[in-house]
Amino acid sequence: MLEIGQVLEVFSAKKDSISSLPRPKVEKLNLIKDYGIEFDKFALKNLDQTVMIVGLKSYEIAKNYGIDLEFGSLGENILLDFDPHDFEVGVNLQIENSIIEITQICTVCNHLSIFDENLPKLLKGHRGVYCRILKSGVVSKDTKIYLKG
Repeated sequence: MLEIGQVLEVFSAKKDSISSLPRPKVEKLNLIKDYGIEFDKFALKNLDQTVMIVGLKSYEIAKNYGIDLEFGSLGENILLDFDPHDFEVGVNLQIENSIIEITQICTVCNHLSIFDENLPKLLKGHRGVYCRILKSGVVSKDTKIYLKG
């Protein structure tokens, strides 16, 4: 397996939260195959979109246009030190003992305009990617990520 980076932070939108942005930091995520993230309000909604991963590059794009965002503002569950857009749909990533598969590029929602009206356009095609959980496991900050193939 090829090491490609590491987890910088993990986030989860709790079931009882009213707003989901920015998502609050958590100590760890319990990824559960055919369910989603334990205690996350989006669990069981769409199994191909149960985990959203975002790279620092997305935040850097915003910052280059004067938009300074708190991590978690893009709705990610996992913030990475590399750009997940460098990988194609269908690629599998191993984080700790869990395995996730990239399923689609995240669409940019207009609700990002709460931070800046230009943000949805700036991040079009670069907000992050959605993933499906192929193998359950726990993910936490500072863990390494491997290309599974």
